[in-house]
Amino acid sequence: MQIHFFGATRTTTGSMFLLEINRQRLLFECGLFQGKRDESIERNRRFPFDPKSLDAVVLSHAHIDHCGNLPNLCRQGYAGNIYCTFATRDLAAIMLEDSAEIQRADADYISKKRAKKSLPPVEPFYAAADAERAVRQFVSLNYDRGFPVLNGVTVTFRDAGHILGSAQVILDVREADRQYRFLFSGDIGRGNDDILRDPQPVEDVDFLQIESTYGDREHSTRQSANEEVGRWVRDTLDNQGKVIIPAFSVGRTQQIVYTLHQLTCDGKLPKVPLFVDSPLSVNATEVYRLHSECFNNSIYRFLRERENPFGMENLTYIRELAHSMKLNDLKEPAVIISASGMCEAGRIRHHLKNHIGNSRNLVLFIGYCAQHTLGAQILSGQNPVNIFGEPHPVRARVASLDAFSGHADKNELRHYVEKLSGDIKKIFVVHGEESQALALAETLRAMKPRADVFVPEYQQSATT
Repeated sequence: MQIHFFGATRTTTGSMFLLEINRQRLLFECGLFQGKRDESIERNRRFPFDPKSLDAVVLSHAHIDHCGNLPNLCRQGYAGNIYCTFATRDLAAIMLEDSAEIQRADADYISKKRAKKSLPPVEPFYAAADAERAVRQFVSLNYDRGFPVLNGVTVTFRDAGHILGSAQVILDVREADRQYRFLFSGDIGRGNDDILRDPQPVEDVDFLQIESTYGDREHSTRQSANEEVGRWVRDTLDNQGKVIIPAFSVGRTQQIVYTLHQLTCDGKLPKVPLFVDSPLSVNATEVYRLHSECFNNSIYRFLRERENPFGMENLTYIRELAHSMKLNDLKEPAVIISASGMCEAGRIRHHLKNHIGNSRNLVLFIGYCAQHTLGAQILSGQNPVNIFGEPHPVRARVASLDAFSGHADKNELRHYVEKLSGDIKKIFVVHGEESQALALAETLRAMKPRADVFVPEYQQSATT
């Protein structure tokens, strides 16, 4: 088997890996690349292979950096199956449609700005019809049910505990007189999640491809994070300010809503207006409720025996743009949760534009921001920051909590690898900024001295 690394190499976005097996071509992931604008446009519009040449696509989960360029892939000629779990299919369906709509709206907005400067308009990467066409090609599989996807290749999904429906991808491969097991970790969850089950161990692994988002960092504990959220939010509300929380629509939004719900029920937060302002977040939360089979026992009992864990009387979910725009005129203290988590698209940028200049307000990050994204610029202390191409001074307080991350930290990644069984011969470290990937590689070399550990660069290849 030959692996071509076409994304998420020494970075965390644009996951895309092409595997050549028995003269067939299997694609792992097809994510949108986020970063510097010109590079993003080039990498997202043009594939380093012919989409028509693919025989199958396998998707680990529904985050846009893993599935977001599937509409382009299908529009440019891929007509085969896209294999994933049932929850991933349902989430990806709404996320890809939302991605197309965000691209259209942002392209229209930016094009109007550019027209005033006599500059040409910008075009979205794909349209809603392309997203719908791609979803028709999805084929859903349950966890722990092996399924032949190519000649000599069987795929099995194992729970990854990262977001709803996320999977580790097991390939059982037969090549000539060789048989071996290749494990793609996908994105690995932390375990002990408030909502999801723990990542499930995999046995008899010969080759491993593993994410490294936090390969050299430790997260704070979830309990201390809940306390910090309560303190930051309460202080801001007491100061008559607003709390702006950039959050990924899938995973982090549901997590922070559940946390704020608990803090309010415990009397640690006042019942101020709380808004989830993202059509995708609203739809994703409904998908979460449909797939309670992915929940851990604790939240499953909460849902069945008590109440909706993602709803309370002071919480409003906003779909309509007109309702979203009314938040600009809101005078009273409030909490606004909006997508995207990296502040690269969606309504969050409008909320930042309107609130980041007020020192009473708080911008609270609860997820990872890749290099060069607006979120990363704000977190690094850049001031002013460009929003919709115009500079805006940063006067609001800025805070970040990594305990809500859906990614395992360095100790949790070590624990994940320790629980794998088998004589691992090669390990490929992907989906992490260079420093994180290289650090995890050193950790793995110490853990698995007999394994060849490789940190690929963009467009490099390797064999098993």
